[in-house]
Amino acid sequence: MTIVIEHAHVAPVGAPEIEDGYVVIEGDRITAVGAGPAPDAGAARRIDATGCLVTPGLVNTHHHLYQWATQGLYQDATLFEWLTGLYETWARIDAEVVHDAATAGLGWLALSGCTTSTDHHYVFPQGRGDLFEAEVRAAREVHVRFHPCRGSMDRGRSDGGLPPDEIVEDREEILAATEETIDAYHDPSFSSMLRVAVAPCSPFSVSEELMTGAAALARRKGVRLHTHLAETLDEEEHCREQLGCTPGEYMDKLGWLGPDVWFAHCVHLHDADIRRFAATGTGTAHCPTSNGRLGAGIARIGDLLAAGAPVGLGVDGAASSELTSLAGELRQAMLFQRAVRGPGALSARQALELGTIGGATCLGRQEEIGTLEPGKLADLAVWRVDGYRAAVEDPVCALVFGPVPPLDLLLVGGRTVVERGELRTTSADPASAGARARRRLLGSRS
Repeated sequence: MTIVIEHAHVAPVGAPEIEDGYVVIEGDRITAVGAGPAPDAGAARRIDATGCLVTPGLVNTHHHLYQWATQGLYQDATLFEWLTGLYETWARIDAEVVHDAATAGLGWLALSGCTTSTDHHYVFPQGRGDLFEAEVRAAREVHVRFHPCRGSMDRGRSDGGLPPDEIVEDREEILAATEETIDAYHDPSFSSMLRVAVAPCSPFSVSEELMTGAAALARRKGVRLHTHLAETLDEEEHCREQLGCTPGEYMDKLGWLGPDVWFAHCVHLHDADIRRFAATGTGTAHCPTSNGRLGAGIARIGDLLAAGAPVGLGVDGAASSELTSLAGELRQAMLFQRAVRGPGALSARQALELGTIGGATCLGRQEEIGTLEPGKLADLAVWRVDGYRAAVEDPVCALVFGPVPPLDLLLVGGRTVVERGELRTTSADPASAGARARRRLLGSRS
């Protein structure tokens, strides 16, 4: 099908904006972006986007979908207190919980303009079904581009780690299972809907041997690497005490910096870390709401961007970022930087870049998604910025500075996922699925 979106304010990202423009889509690709009347496209579906802003689809670079079922708990805890409290509950997840939580989480993301999402799943209790397949199935049902990360933990409390021993895995079994997952699911093609990354959980729950083994496996298989890093000062203290260095120095020592790596959070980076990230092309998933909710601090995003390091946005797991929309993180990222560095710290358009091409670069997909230009995949969002929002003359300002505008249309590879604020791809009710997951998981806790 050919689709023509016309009479819109088009923000291609990386190219000049078009006040009255069009986007033409054929199949799963963008074929034209321009100003003025749209060209004749024959028997095309024509969409009058008067009063709308068209942007690339948003890219979510860090999430924990299973956590949809445990929102609102440990509301005033630090990261380590929050993790310690929730590990016992997460140890009870099964494939049903993961599928329903992922359905809710991905549906919620789509409704906030997200066309591509990662997921960092690192809890694999034995005998609970195929948890990875469960979330992959949910992503296919919702129809978002998906980058699930096969996570892992092998350092339990008896080894100085944070998680309880009963939910960590054997190192060799982790590496074998991770390779099997890559072989079963990873699709490196240009139009891929599914790519797998290798993602040990964090320096305080994973051994050095697993970190180096995971990096070697990922590079042998040609996939990307991901983990949490430098999220809190507690983590830095933990690393200094047990590893004799900062989290950033530890990753550098293990060969974990490079253009095939992106880290989550990176709140407490040192100047040397920022220089090394920029020099090596190492990416950062900035999660401002989660960092604020847990009192972790404010990441030095302005410094990373100034140094030339890739930065994307992530909503993080819903249990530390309750009901956070990805579009809402554009505003949070901008406001957090301005709160500490002044009004020039991050502009509305820089925030939009973080949520689009910045995230695409972190995932190694900057040639395929993240901007609106001919030849790229037709992943885009159409936002209503008329009505009350027309009081803000600049549509990008209206998107970023204020509450999230209504989402009129979301396309992933040219397929309609959201239309007039409603999910169109699945007959299942994501909200009901999320409620089921919560009842099953929290009911089992009692």
